Amino acid sequence: MSLRRVGTRIKQLRSAKGWTQAELAEKLGVSRVHVANIESPDDAPHHRTPSLATLEKLARVFRVTMAEILG
Repeated sequence: MSLRRVGTRIKQLRSAKGWTQAELAEKLGVSRVHVANIESPDDAPHHRTPSLATLEKLARVFRVTMAEILG
């Protein structure tokens, strides 16, 4: 999976947990807008590819491996 498509996977994982963007943001220690930007479509002007540090936090929060996030 392309890093640019990681946002879609993060949204799927978050939705599967039943969490809002705000809840995930709180668990990560980031703003809700930051989560929204990561999850936004790749061609959106505000899209952000998560950093390695954020990907590691996401893996811990979702209790999955980095490979499961990266697809």
